[in-house]
Amino acid sequence: MADVRREIDRIDRALVDLMAERQGYIEQAARIKANRDEVHDDARIEDVVAKVLATAAERGLSADIAEPVWRLLIAKSIEHEFNAFDRRKDS
Repeated sequence: MADVRREIDRIDRALVDLMAERQGYIEQAARIKANRDEVHDDARIEDVVAKVLATAAERGLSADIAEPVWRLLIAKSIEHEFNAFDRRKDS
């Protein structure tokens, strides 16, 4: 069991690294967008989720895990992007 937990911890660290990288791109997007209305894009959200679900199916990840995790990730990313956009506009 210790080996399994160690591998899960290793994967968690890799996920954090990837999420931090993703967050950097979210912050770049906030700097690029000229209008706050551009931050939330329903069509883009559905496109991302569809791509994730297709990749999840290919890789053997349950859609019951992938979809809610990505929808939460997207929602929190949008919230972060709004905050980054507002900080940019306030400075």
